[in-house]
Amino acid sequence: MAKEIDTLPLNGRANSPELDAILGKSFKVLDDGFVRPVDYMGNDLSIVQAARVSYGDGTKKGASDKNLIRYLMRHRHTTPFEMCEIKFHVRVPMDIWRQWVRHRTANINEYSTRYSIAIDSAHSTNADEWRAQSTTNRQGSGEPLDYDVGKELTKQEKQLHDMSRNIYRQRLDSGVSREQARKDLPLATYTEAYWKCDLHNLFHFLSLRMENASQYEIREYAKTIGNEIVSKWVPHAWEAFMDYNFDAKLLSRFEIELLGYITRGEIEAAKEYAQKHEMLRNDKPGRELVEFEEKLTLMGLESPWS
Repeated sequence: MAKEIDTLPLNGRANSPELDAILGKSFKVLDDGFVRPVDYMGNDLSIVQAARVSYGDGTKKGASDKNLIRYLMRHRHTTPFEMCEIKFHVRVPMDIWRQWVRHRTANINEYSTRYSIAIDSAHSTNADEWRAQSTTNRQGSGEPLDYDVGKELTKQEKQLHDMSRNIYRQRLDSGVSREQARKDLPLATYTEAYWKCDLHNLFHFLSLRMENASQYEIREYAKTIGNEIVSKWVPHAWEAFMDYNFDAKLLSRFEIELLGYITRGEIEAAKEYAQKHEMLRNDKPGRELVEFEEKLTLMGLESPWS
């Protein structure tokens, strides 16, 4: 077995030269946020080494490193990806950080406003950045608001931020404890944290937060982490993630059955099947069927219900 795992550098550490070149670099996000990679463990090689220990002798001859990583991703063998870890230093608005820490598979240490004075920065919104509530997604946003409306909202936002910060400073100057003085700071206030995550769980975070339906602000952080950092750290794993996860579409058992009917030209049978399984109600497609129609469009197929 020792001969199978003989490609580590002499210092015993698997390095990623492209990531080494940007360690400590801050990548700007939003108006005053950033993502900064500060440390990591492992690279693409660490993933295949872990897999080959698991699989035993003979796998190195049967697959290249890249192909093995793609096999692991394709068949959802996640443990080898957990052999890689990365640590980020991030500055992020508190409301976005609330979404971020919902992913409870990382190690986190956040800037404390009980010990330190709150960061003197709040996420501001330009006049052309205000978004209307989505009409199809209860938790999402839709089209931009009118510029003149946005201009007034931005003015009000600045007034609110300035007032909140002034009151916070007055409380501190009056001797109020930091833990109490902070309570009326807006959620737009920036916080900072160290966030350490293994690659498997980082891919899960990115698959959800890079997706178009996620909130724009956290999507910008996720895209920066993925495109600017992870792609350089583990390029083979990143490519496999994009091919088999992020840019892929999952088909349910129902969808596979429907796809068969449609490609065979059995449109009435497809409609009957959808009706039977309550995907079609009163000749109108439900949400599941609408999502299936989007997949059909990507495959260049016409929907029987459109």
